[in-house]
Amino acid sequence: MRMPRRDIAPLAAAAVALIATAGSALAHVGTEPHLHGFADGFVHPLFGPDHLAAMVAVGLWSATLGGLAVAAVPAAFVALLIGGALLGAGGVALPAVEPVITASVIVLGLLVALTVRLPPLPAALVVGLFGLFHGCAHGTEMPAAAAPLAYGLGFVTATALLHGTGIAIGLALGRTASRSATRLAGAGVTAFGIVLAVLG
Repeated sequence: MRMPRRDIAPLAAAAVALIATAGSALAHVGTEPHLHGFADGFVHPLFGPDHLAAMVAVGLWSATLGGLAVAAVPAAFVALLIGGALLGAGGVALPAVEPVITASVIVLGLLVALTVRLPPLPAALVVGLFGLFHGCAHGTEMPAAAAPLAYGLGFVTATALLHGTGIAIGLALGRTASRSATRLAGAGVTAFGIVLAVLG
C-alpha cells in the first residue's frame, strides 16, 4: 500500500526533527564519570559526521532501490555494525578503519547520485561491509567505563533511526520532487565525504 504523497514530506521532516531533538536532549545525559549507557551510545553516531552521513545515505539508497531492499539493505548494515562493534570491543583491529569509513561516505553518496541499481543481496553485501567497519569504530571507541549492552543498544538505535531518516527523505524526494533532487542529495554526500578525506 502506497503512502499518500502529502504524507511523505511531513514524515521526512518529523524523522529529521526526531534525530536532531534526540541528539540535543541526550548530549549531556550519562556523561558522568560512572557507567556510560544508552544515551552516550545513542549520541555517538550523531556527533560523528562521517557516521551520520553514511547512515543517512544507506537509507537514501535503499529508498531508491525500492522493494525488498528498503528493509534488507539497512538491516544488513545494522547486523554487521553489531558484528564489527563486537570485534572492536574485543580488541580485534580491522585494517584502515577510518579511511574505509570515509570511503563509505563517498561511495554511498555516489550510489545515490548515479542511481546505481543492484539486486537486494549484492546491495546488502556492499553496505554490510561498510557497516562492519563503522561498527568496529564504535566498539573500539566505547568508553572503558561503558555498560556494553546499553551503550551498544544506544548506537544501534541511533543507526536505525538515521537509516529511517534517509529512507523517509528518499521516499519524499522520489515521490514529491524530481529524481534529480535525489541525485543531488547523493552528490552532496559524496562531496562531503571528499572534504572529510582531504581534511583527514
